Amino acid sequence: MLSNLSVLLLVAQSTLALPSVQDWLAFSDSLEGRLHATVPLSAPCFPIVNGRNSTVDPERCAAVQAGYTQADFRSVRYPAYMFPQWETCQRTEEKCLLDPSDTSNPLAWALPCQQGSVSKFYVAVSSPEDVQKAFKFSAKTGVRLSIKASGHDYKGRSVSKGSLNLWTRKLDSLLYTPNFTPEGGNKVYKNTITFGAGVPFEDLYRFADENNLTIVGGYHQTVTASGGWVMGGGHSILSPVFGLGVDRVLQFKVVTPDGVHRVANSFQNSDLFWALRGGGGSTFGVVMESTFLAEPRMKLQVASMSFTRTSTNYQPFLRLLVDESYKWGTEGWGGHMGATNLINVNPLLTLDQAVESLKHVAEYVRAQNGTVVIEELPSWQAFFTKYVTTAQASVGTENELVGRLIPTDLFTSEEGKTTLTNTMLQMIAQYGVNPYIVVGTPFLFNETVNATSVTPAWRRALWQIGGHVTWNFNSSTSEIRDQLKIASNVTQLMRDITPGSGAYFNEGDLYETDHEVSFWGPNYPALLAIKKKYDPQSLLDCWQCVGWRGAGDVRYDCYLP
Repeated sequence: MLSNLSVLLLVAQSTLALPSVQDWLAFSDSLEGRLHATVPLSAPCFPIVNGRNSTVDPERCAAVQAGYTQADFRSVRYPAYMFPQWETCQRTEEKCLLDPSDTSNPLAWALPCQQGSVSKFYVAVSSPEDVQKAFKFSAKTGVRLSIKASGHDYKGRSVSKGSLNLWTRKLDSLLYTPNFTPEGGNKVYKNTITFGAGVPFEDLYRFADENNLTIVGGYHQTVTASGGWVMGGGHSILSPVFGLGVDRVLQFKVVTPDGVHRVANSFQNSDLFWALRGGGGSTFGVVMESTFLAEPRMKLQVASMSFTRTSTNYQPFLRLLVDESYKWGTEGWGGHMGATNLINVNPLLTLDQAVESLKHVAEYVRAQNGTVVIEELPSWQAFFTKYVTTAQASVGTENELVGRLIPTDLFTSEEGKTTLTNTMLQMIAQYGVNPYIVVGTPFLFNETVNATSVTPAWRRALWQIGGHVTWNFNSSTSEIRDQLKIASNVTQLMRDITPGSGAYFNEGDLYETDHEVSFWGPNYPALLAIKKKYDPQSLLDCWQCVGWRGAGDVRYDCYLP
């Protein structure tokens, strides 16, 4: 448990109204050692930490430098966020960052190390009781709460300066159930996996494969399956055939802010179950575990193509992707594509059929002296190991996304296809943002109408177009603001050609306009009512989440206005 000295020092440093020292000590005692004080990840490298002289620890600093851009290193450490701008207070430039391109760059530790947005206290959650105690503590004292699993969040929703953080990464249970009946129900589902809120996809995929199963999931090893990924919708490159993450989850166990540990499924607390299937994380409660429907282990046809970009060869390639994608959608292809590359998978075709399906794009890539591989792999795990771990999003760098769901209608007319192609070319030419095309919408999946709370735009879309902006570890507030403005401008280009569509809650513009409609469409009023039912004191809040208090709330003082 925390020492009296640690508590006194940390409370004294705060510029926010916090509970008394006695409150903190009593709370710490109740958690039996699971309340921890923390400093920023890179603090061992700095001679000044939070305004005090500090002794540089060469051994610990070397470990941070070596792991700074490694997802598995960050995932298991509370102070580390995958995109380190969320460790900082961007508005005041309080930070404790290294240079991700050269972690030994002395320009980094020439600056003082400051706490930034990283919570000074966190609970290493081990049980529902830990969460219940935290909610009670928050209700009594007024301390804000935030929730983090792996910190793989582009919008800073799992961090808040001055908050008490509930860290669920250590909830790592895994259970295969051949015949699963949701609690309180009478329907049996074949082949399910139940897993704790901290289980990352790399562990879940491995476990599924060991049990001859396939889990529909994310495109990064350290994204946690029970967290914001599924609660925000959860796209996968298997989604065109097997649905979104919200279409696969059968049950949640969740502690709601009213202090109750609940089971949420189609048979009990069904309104909460609906809300958790798309309404977003960090607002309805703290999920402890989830149960997902799995598929049998399956063979996949895999296509990997790329070529070297010139000033003239990427434009025809983007048009070719637009021209071919509707046909590919009807055939079951999902994947990730860009201006000079694609990595697509298909669980429905044979290898010969896959080669025939992709012959036009393969011919083009070969004509650019590019590389074309079309092969059959025995399982998702084989694909994930061979391709995803080297192609997934980088971590440890300042990185912000843009994104928009692209309706199928744009792919069914010459005018629509030309408009879409020209918009992607404008992204590149005007803003220097390369389109990142995610073919991960539930295009062929036969969903139950209104079973989930994601925006209905998911069901009408063929693509999600994304992109990203980035900046340096030592960029000024004005430089960061310039990049975020570019992101919003690029998103507006896509909004202009997709009226009535929406955006993926987890990957939309940080400053999404009319976010309630963009993320949830007509579902927002019902989501807000459910939020008020289970969180009557509004103990949980996060950026542009359901029930968001708005950018003027004190917890968002580190976001740029």
